[in-house]
Amino acid sequence: MKKYLLGVFSLLLIILGLSGCTAVGEKNASLSIIYGVAAIVSLLLLVGCVFLVRKKNYWFIVLFSSVLVVNTGYTLLSVSSCLDMALLANRIAYLGSVFLPFAMLMIILKVTNTAYRKWVPVSLLIIAIVMFLIAASPGILDIYYKDVSFQVVDGVSMLEKEYGPLHPLYLVYLLGYFFAMVTVIIRASVKKTIDTTTHAVIIAIAVFVNIGVWFIEQISNIPFEMLSISYIISELFLLGVHLVMQETQRLRDIVKQVETVQTYSEEETTAQETMLEKPLGAETIAPERIESFMAGLQKLTPAEKAICDAYIARVTTKEIMANLNIKESTLKYHSHNLYGKLGVKSRKELLEIHKHIKSVKEIIQNTDN
Repeated sequence: MKKYLLGVFSLLLIILGLSGCTAVGEKNASLSIIYGVAAIVSLLLLVGCVFLVRKKNYWFIVLFSSVLVVNTGYTLLSVSSCLDMALLANRIAYLGSVFLPFAMLMIILKVTNTAYRKWVPVSLLIIAIVMFLIAASPGILDIYYKDVSFQVVDGVSMLEKEYGPLHPLYLVYLLGYFFAMVTVIIRASVKKTIDTTTHAVIIAIAVFVNIGVWFIEQISNIPFEMLSISYIISELFLLGVHLVMQETQRLRDIVKQVETVQTYSEEETTAQETMLEKPLGAETIAPERIESFMAGLQKLTPAEKAICDAYIARVTTKEIMANLNIKESTLKYHSHNLYGKLGVKSRKELLEIHKHIKSVKEIIQNTDN
């Protein structure tokens, strides 16, 4: 995973190098290449999301797909040969741009453990579709752009636009989402529904990077769509937070496995000396082996204890690997360690000793009664 993220970061550096280390004329000519590289990075991140995210969060897939669509639209626009093709590319870019903040908000709600009603995503979806239809209207209606023309500057295709009466709606749309994201993050931090403050800070950075970049684009005359890069940076932030939380949840599942599968109670531990006596009617096992077994139980790590309890509960090997989300080699490693600590050589021997201890307890209880 580290190598994968390092590779993506290297591609980002290449993009930034292309956008900032060339002469003015050459810089404009290289925009198509920059957008193309950004689209490739977006595709790699989408593939990485599918394979790295263990429990699939479909909002992540929507987010990463949206960024890919946005950068694909920018790329097609920069190489368009006519007005119709440029308008189509512009619609593709807006398709991703409209659904991107929608997906980001839903991810932030998930990451911050914020509850929401079922009608919320449905309502946001309807609003996103309406916003896209308005943004995709140029060439058909004059409500978003009063007038639009096609031109090529230094080898790069672009649209010359005169904004229409409904163009400010997109600004309201974006600011509404940014405000909602910030509100959710602050609320989660105050109510402590998020795992750590660090997670909240990282998510806030991802949001504010996009806000800052968008405002810079509005007040400056930069031919390059910097959001194509800031969106990728936001993806990396959110993916990083999600992977950290995913690992935290995996550790919690291991602890839960320890607590839910059959365990030894304190009563069994305090009755150790009584158990060491020769059981009445039970198969004889040397007291030293039982003593070593009971002492070894106290030395097991949480993972080893979970596996030991699973063995006792007769859970199959495949089920253990699935429940603990570990590979066969990891299971063998932990099994080898717990066998050594318990003084047994196999799972069968472990079960025999456990059965013996259990039978001793039952006989003693019957005798007391």
